Amino acid sequence: MIDVIDLKKSFGSLEVLRGITTTIKEGEKVAIIGPSGSGKSTFLRCLNCLEDPTSGSIIFEGVDIADMKVDINIHRRHMGMVFQQFNLFNNKTVLGNITLAPVYLGIHDLRVKQFKNFFIRIKNLFSRKKTPLYEITKTRRQIIDEANENAMRLLKRIGLEDKADAYPSTLSGGQKQRIAIIRSLAMNPKVMLFDEPTSALDPEMVKEVLDLIKQLADEGMTMVIVTHEMGFAREVATRVLFMDEGRIVEENTPQELFTNPQHPRTKEFLSKVL
Repeated sequence: MIDVIDLKKSFGSLEVLRGITTTIKEGEKVAIIGPSGSGKSTFLRCLNCLEDPTSGSIIFEGVDIADMKVDINIHRRHMGMVFQQFNLFNNKTVLGNITLAPVYLGIHDLRVKQFKNFFIRIKNLFSRKKTPLYEITKTRRQIIDEANENAMRLLKRIGLEDKADAYPSTLSGGQKQRIAIIRSLAMNPKVMLFDEPTSALDPEMVKEVLDLIKQLADEGMTMVIVTHEMGFAREVATRVLFMDEGRIVEENTPQELFTNPQHPRTKEFLSKVL
């Protein structure tokens, strides 16, 4: 699904990623662990080009999205991203946060088709060979109604349907993060990227967020998770990457990496956190 080839990222003279090469297969749950400053979050943000790579390739479903000529926004629709700090819009209700992207993109696509059809109709007036119109299957109202219906279904899934009209400022950290997760799910992504999703939460709120991520994992969602939760990585991941100083130092199954690490740096790190 995602092939990363010799990925490098520098901020001025600071080299953060120093040649990352790995493949994330469909259905995999890849946990990325390592010390602070090892490049984990930068690597994750490069996967959907929130950070533009300095060099290298990121092949997502056959397209190099690191190529500046590619319209990255088309491909980001299929890559959900969950941040440490929730990134909810405080001036919008919970329902408004979840439906914002589906409604905006749905109406945008509708308008593009309507615009193109306008010129196709004019062209067809003067041409013997008629160009077919773009098919329009939904009205603006239908797009909004479907987004609201899907949002309520997702809220019901996490037991927060009663919070649809509430604002983020009235919610707990755990509730905010679960809503941030289903906001990404509302776009029907093919892969989910999690950047330390529990690091900003109180310990008592961590479990409810991890339980939701585990549910998604059990349902077969492809995931890449930067985490400091070693127990969670061990339980949920199908593969663990250990990063240090901008490189993947070691990667293996959770069982092998946590019980029998091979690289001295991995052994040193795990001895301090386990």
